[in-house]
Amino acid sequence: MKIRRIFDKQTWPLWLSFWLPLILMTGYFISRHMAPFGSSSLLTVDMGQQYVDLFAYFRHTVLHDPSAFFYSFSKTIGGDMLGVWAYYLMSPFNLILLAFPGQSITTGIFILTILKYGFAGLSFGWLLTKTHTQKGWLVPTFSTAYAMMGWMIANQLNVIWLDTTAILPLVILGLERLFKTGKIRWFAGWLTVMLIDNYYMGYMVVLFSCLYWLYAATKYWENFKTLCIQAGKFIWGGLTAALLSAWLLLPTFYALLQSKAQYNETKISWKLEYAPWKMLAKTIIGSFNFDQMPSGQPNIYIAWLAIIGFIVYFLRHKPSWPVKISALVITAVLILSFCFEPLDLLWHADQFPVWYPYRFSFVFCFWIIWLGAQALTERLTIKLWQALVALGIFAAIFITVALNLKHVTYVSAGNIAITAGLAAISLVLLVIPKQRNLIIYQIVALLLVATDMTTNAVASLNNISYVSQSEFGDYTNILDQTVSGIQKQNSNFYRIGKTFTRTKDDPLQAAYNGADHFSSTFESIIPNFFGSIGQPDGDGVVTYSNGTLITDSLLDMQYFMDKNIPTAETNNDNYHSYIPVTSTKPDLRYYQKSSSLSNSKVNVYQNPYALGLGFGASDKILNLKVSKTTGDPIARQELIYQTLANRSTSALISAENFDQVVFQNVKKVVTLTGSVVNKKNLAKTGAIYFKFTPKTNDSYYITLGQNLTTSNASFYINGKALKQYPTYRHTVAVNVATHSKGKTVTFGIQMKKTSLWLQNFTLYKLDNSQFKQSAKKLQKSPWHITKHSSRKLTGTINIKQKHQVLMTTIPYSAGWHAKVDGKTVKTHKVINTFVAVPLSKGKHTVTLTYRPPYFLPGLIASGTTLVATLAWFGLKRRRH
Repeated sequence: MKIRRIFDKQTWPLWLSFWLPLILMTGYFISRHMAPFGSSSLLTVDMGQQYVDLFAYFRHTVLHDPSAFFYSFSKTIGGDMLGVWAYYLMSPFNLILLAFPGQSITTGIFILTILKYGFAGLSFGWLLTKTHTQKGWLVPTFSTAYAMMGWMIANQLNVIWLDTTAILPLVILGLERLFKTGKIRWFAGWLTVMLIDNYYMGYMVVLFSCLYWLYAATKYWENFKTLCIQAGKFIWGGLTAALLSAWLLLPTFYALLQSKAQYNETKISWKLEYAPWKMLAKTIIGSFNFDQMPSGQPNIYIAWLAIIGFIVYFLRHKPSWPVKISALVITAVLILSFCFEPLDLLWHADQFPVWYPYRFSFVFCFWIIWLGAQALTERLTIKLWQALVALGIFAAIFITVALNLKHVTYVSAGNIAITAGLAAISLVLLVIPKQRNLIIYQIVALLLVATDMTTNAVASLNNISYVSQSEFGDYTNILDQTVSGIQKQNSNFYRIGKTFTRTKDDPLQAAYNGADHFSSTFESIIPNFFGSIGQPDGDGVVTYSNGTLITDSLLDMQYFMDKNIPTAETNNDNYHSYIPVTSTKPDLRYYQKSSSLSNSKVNVYQNPYALGLGFGASDKILNLKVSKTTGDPIARQELIYQTLANRSTSALISAENFDQVVFQNVKKVVTLTGSVVNKKNLAKTGAIYFKFTPKTNDSYYITLGQNLTTSNASFYINGKALKQYPTYRHTVAVNVATHSKGKTVTFGIQMKKTSLWLQNFTLYKLDNSQFKQSAKKLQKSPWHITKHSSRKLTGTINIKQKHQVLMTTIPYSAGWHAKVDGKTVKTHKVINTFVAVPLSKGKHTVTLTYRPPYFLPGLIASGTTLVATLAWFGLKRRRH
């Protein structure tokens, strides 16, 4: 009986709403040979550079280390993870990934993606059915138009956002029920789910809910008293949702204050961002390509049948004019938000998006399809004059785009013709009088919309390239294998560095303590610090590719993974592609190669100078002021390290002169650092060769200012291309020589432009013997960690001198709490970055525990609200 009820004449439209978009997209992915159906994968842009690694971290946390839900040392050198979970990982769909370890996770992502298409269709179908807006074959018709809208196709690589398309119709259904029945539980419940699933997209849903409330207030108008009651219930439902999700939102808000909020716009320009007519080009199939990802117009492609319905909504006798006016105002606000900067900023929480502009365009697509579904009846017939109005609008759109093709290069004349054909067929279908066989016409409408949306999906996604399965899988396998070998041999706490990089979240993917990271909720103190010591950094990203002996020691890089270059390099092109080297590090000669941990692809080195996560250091570090933006990174490293060792009078570094500088087709300059060099003959290559012969076996470094990047020049060491992570916004330090006494070292620069600024271009020598003495002194009082998890570390330390502190390289946060010998003590923030704990002379047991700030108050607020809500509904039920 139950099975019959699940598959009856009332539910089959919902099943079709789910399966049709899922099958259509599955068919397309199979044709593109996506894993598990071929050699490609769905990994592209952020999906391949960020999300896949976070999904691997999700699996590790759920299956092996639940404490990593709160904090992880795989997030660069350590960081809060609640904000990461709230933005990236709270989708219940992610549980599917638990069944797909290692390289097979791409199959899990495939299933995840197509399911989200299916559930978007099912959710919209549910809204249509429960509001009695449509029935029968027209339910999957409009649901497919929604599930495969232009926003969905363009943002499927941002799979973390796709849940929104399944939840939004349920939130709107909750609003409809609020006005019809006065009950808020459906609205408050699904809004809670939205805020917990992804607070960022949830914020946009909240804004749209406010707009929709205005529309519904006119649609269901009775009198002013009723309106006030409805407003009160709307606010009550919204507050209830916020409180129920406070356990996650409050600590996330605090995390945002330490990360993204640091980059909020302080100046608002009251201007149009582009000519509004360019939005018309987005109504053409295939109006999306790679260039549209970083900047472009909103992705709003919608099935033309739904667009006609939207136009007819305003041409029908019903609804009343006040309702039509309110709908028109909301439409105008949404369209204006796509080009008017203040409104654009409002939708994006006061921050211009870094790539993927107009992320809220899904609400516009929903709005158009929803109104269109209300306008077209089951007879699928419109009046001739309505069709002529629609035809005039279509003609204006297509002619405008066709006449301005040079301004919208992502649109082709062929695609305009195909789109015009689809629009014309849709219009003809609706104009034809239908007396009989309505079901046939409805099926034709469904097939037409399916064809329309599939054509757009194919035309759009064929413009995007993807990472091959082997490229991802081979790298993942060798990284996991190497890291696993280290962890099996050593179960203590340590960090691992490497000279190669697939993504900045490799440590999260392979579950090891590293120093790289990329996310939108990255605490700003770490990029600031990394940039100050010569590492590539940006807003929300750091790459530890330029470590020196000093920073490797300070940050506890006990192991280093280095690509094992095969003897016959020319026969290993594929090997070169899947293990991309991003760091030149001759200093590895000072480390000890481990034959037991190395393999055919990767050599593993052990660093004898690593200081551990914590160590006894001079309390002078408490008062050291280090500039974040000025000064040289090598000098800054020396200042920090020598202050910790209390050896400030012993110099570690010295600036060196080049023995010879050769200018080829470049005008000579006397002073190198800070000079601007110019080509002589602009048509020929300009190059400069800086030569020096080390008189010792010490380490040598050259600093390159942010202007000296691969976009402006190519760099070489002894004729070989410099391996360097390509982007950085501060001066970086490049290791150019070690153990090279008596050997001539040549650093070459080939200019890519007519002039080049030798910004912060300086040669330095590290006095390795002095460095070893400082390292040895700092290693005398290590913090021996006896127990450790992702959020709690306990260890013993023997402070042998007065005026010392336990110096750690744990990033400072108000969430870290310290106990010394069982007594709570205050932590200190040193170098504007790290946690330090003052200690007296003698042996101590020190425990550091991380509790996310505001997590407990949020948990209390959510728990109290949940209990009060359940009690309220229980009391109401008893009364009834």
